[in-house]
Amino acid sequence: METMHKETMKIACHEDTTTDGSSTDEYDPWNPPYPPFVPPVGTDPSTNISLSFEWTDEKDAELGAHRASSIIFPDRTPQSVNLAFHDTLHRLVPILDKDSVKRFLRFMLRNGRGMRWGSIITPEALNQMIAQNAVKCVKVSLEGQAPELGRCRAGPNCMTQYGYYPLHRAAEMFSVSMIELLFRHGASANLRTAGTEVIEGLLPLHVAVENVCMHKYLEDSLFPNHEHRDYNKADTNFIFKLIHLLCLPEMKIFLDTTRLIAKYTDNLFDELLNYIKEGKLAETAVLLLAAQEQIRKGASRKRNGNSKPDEFNDICNCIMDDNMALASEKGQQAKARIKLNHTTMNLVRVISKAGESLDSYIRKHIEVPYFMQVPRLEVLECVSSILKDNGFSPSRECIEIGDLRPYEDVLSYEDVLSIKDVPKKSGERTATREALEMDYLRTVVGKAARKRKPRRWELKFARRSFFPWWRSILSARSPVKVIPAKWVGPTKDMDSEIALKKPTISDLDRDIALKNATTHGPTAPSLKSQVPQAAFNHQPCMLFSTAANYQPRRPFGTAANYQPRRPFGPAVNYQPRRLFGTAALVLLNVLKKA
Repeated sequence: METMHKETMKIACHEDTTTDGSSTDEYDPWNPPYPPFVPPVGTDPSTNISLSFEWTDEKDAELGAHRASSIIFPDRTPQSVNLAFHDTLHRLVPILDKDSVKRFLRFMLRNGRGMRWGSIITPEALNQMIAQNAVKCVKVSLEGQAPELGRCRAGPNCMTQYGYYPLHRAAEMFSVSMIELLFRHGASANLRTAGTEVIEGLLPLHVAVENVCMHKYLEDSLFPNHEHRDYNKADTNFIFKLIHLLCLPEMKIFLDTTRLIAKYTDNLFDELLNYIKEGKLAETAVLLLAAQEQIRKGASRKRNGNSKPDEFNDICNCIMDDNMALASEKGQQAKARIKLNHTTMNLVRVISKAGESLDSYIRKHIEVPYFMQVPRLEVLECVSSILKDNGFSPSRECIEIGDLRPYEDVLSYEDVLSIKDVPKKSGERTATREALEMDYLRTVVGKAARKRKPRRWELKFARRSFFPWWRSILSARSPVKVIPAKWVGPTKDMDSEIALKKPTISDLDRDIALKNATTHGPTAPSLKSQVPQAAFNHQPCMLFSTAANYQPRRPFGTAANYQPRRPFGPAVNYQPRRLFGTAALVLLNVLKKA
């Protein structure tokens, strides 16, 4: 019966009919045609009911598999289901932070009513998992084999209610492992955003490239005014400085994301020309450096199966044609545009000759270089040597990139380690506990420096250290914006200098030293030591009691002189607390005499 339904469904998908029997060319992947249930002739009603239940189960399974493997837009999830998901989100977030598959499946079994609808896992739930970089949980959801999921699985090409797809979100998170997982399960890199809450027409490649150009090192060194980028004064020295910055170890995870998405994106040639026509020099450099392999092999332009080898020459020819068209125009704007095109052409020539060596050098960097403390001057000299070997001579001014620092206070030690990770001793003081946690954090950081494969919190730390996530292009039109307090603009109650002051990173050893000094100092108690502790001599409110020497139950730990609660005993000078006045006291006396 199941085989017959599958074959009939495949045939019916090409011949969609409406309820009145008329044919239509529109095909809705959310509601594909499915053969109706026809009870066999000569069967009793009880058998027909059983067969109808089997037909319903098979239909739900077929629809779920079809929807999860199709491109679904817009989001069909009712608002009530999304609201139910957000009601249980506070329970799901700690599970996704740990990326625990066992706890995730248990949660889906007990509280997953807002995460499943229409025989699939809702796009809102998948979006939350990607946002927290829960790779293991996303893998289980995409496979859909666990019985706790109720035969539901997530769709990698299902649009969210915000107008973007899972791959857009993964590109914003700069998680290479998450992007690879989505590609393995059929995610498309050629789907564009749509809707009122997002900039329309964005590819995942656009999200990666635009957000890479928001890197703090690029903005601080090239664009002092972060909100306005002026390339009119760009020259050859600007190009060399831009290339030196892109080759820093702190840029690796951002370029790796762009390179991976560009590998699966069609018509890279057209997207690159669009950046050139718009005069976006930094975006052009990022895409050239990340997608140079496809451009060099002629695979960046796929039209009717045709491609040309080494498309760098084609890019230069397009720029020259644009200059010839602008030569007939008059005005300062046309002259500035021609000058910018010449600068862009020099950039293309540099990448075409030295791009392979630069890309090979970038790939050798570790994933999270902040803990390795790579000497920056050594990196810049190595990049200059590569450029000189390919016939370019960058001046000393290009290496002067300034004092670049990441954002400060982007991750607390609670995000790095769990309280359960630090062994706890009974009876230890809060100040001692805090010192142990800070020492353990230093040990964890030391281990991270010796590992090639970064952990989830290290990727989160690197992303927040260099990327202003509150300005992401994916949330540019979002009606709700979450902005850290230290980066908001000045208000009436805030001093403008304090509000607009850029944060600076502080050395980890200095932070730990200050923390230890604060913990062990005689006159400066820690923050945790100022929190009121549990009082063990607290006398709770008693309604009815005759027990003398009452000892309440203690919520934490054990004490040497701990006395268990006595349920019965003679009253010796015990004065109960009066709650109901004289009437209640008279009633108690009457009950005692009775």
